[in-house]
This record gives sequence, structure tokens and C-alpha cells, in this order.
Amino acid sequence: MAKNALQAQLLKAGLVDSKKAKKISKQSEHAKRTGDVSNVEAKKALAEAQAKKLEKDQKLNQEKQQLLEEKMLKANIVQMIRQHQITDTQGEVNYQFVDHAKVKKIFITQKLYDQIVAGHVVIARLEESYALLPRPLADRIDTKLEGFMVVSNDTSDNELADDDPYAAYVIPDDLMW
Repeated sequence: MAKNALQAQLLKAGLVDSKKAKKISKQSEHAKRTGDVSNVEAKKALAEAQAKKLEKDQKLNQEKQQLLEEKMLKANIVQMIRQHQITDTQGEVNYQFVDHAKVKKIFITQKLYDQIVAGHVVIARLEESYALLPRPLADRIDTKLEGFMVVSNDTSDNELADDDPYAAYVIPDDLMW
């Protein structure tokens, strides 16, 4: 009866005519009798599609957030390197090192050369150039994000292997080539 009351109200308001009201009531009666399987399947498919879209959106947002965090971390590390790099480096001594399979050279003071060889100073990549950093700061940066350190002479890692045939021939630290 509520449906008939609704139809009566719609007819009274002039929103539908009597033919359309009968057609709508017949369609709803038919859907009730047949169970309207196609409508249920369509709703299921729509719900699945929405769930997949939501999952995909969450995954994309997570990847974007991860990229943003990585970018912020790199920016923070570059800022730390710029703030704490050793500035008085210009000297007469040539220090050569390998970066991406290319031999690079920088001119530094003899004191810095000795500190790099001893492992107290580290050479870090700073965008298109290099920066000299104290070892404690370099270790902190390396724990946060690897890939910035180019030359890191750690004296504790210089232990020789047992089967090294050249173990008796120790290369001096101050060898210039």
C-alpha cells in the first residue's frame, strides 16, 4: 500500500502520468518475481571494481609517499653534506680515486691527504662535485642512505686474506702514482 500511496503522490504532483506509474509498478513486480539476477550481478561487479580501484589507488599513494620520503631524505643528506663539509681543501697534493669506473682527481692539502689515507676523512659525492667529510658524519649519512660515499678508507677493513699471495708485500699509504 505504501507503494500505491507513493504512486498517488507522484500522480498528484504531476511528476508521472498514469501509464508511466503502471509501467514502473509492473517492472518492480517483475523484478521481485524473477529476483532480478542481472541487477545483483551488476552490483557485485561494481563492488569488485570499486574494491580493485581502491586497492590500486592505495598502492599508488603508497608508492608516491615512498618516493617523496626518499626525495626528502636525499635533500636532507645533501644539505647535511653542504653544511658540514671541510671547506679549506685547496692544496698542492693530487689525490686520485675511482668513481663510477672513472679515475677522478682532486687537489688537497697534505694534511687532508694523510687524513683520507688514514680513514679520518671521507670523500662524498655532492651532486656534480665532491665534498670532504669527517668520518663520524659520513658514517651517519651512510646508515641513512647509501650511495653518497665515494672514498672511505677504513683501516679496520684492511685485514688480509689468509690465501693472499701478496700478503708479504705491503703497499705504503703514501705511495704516489
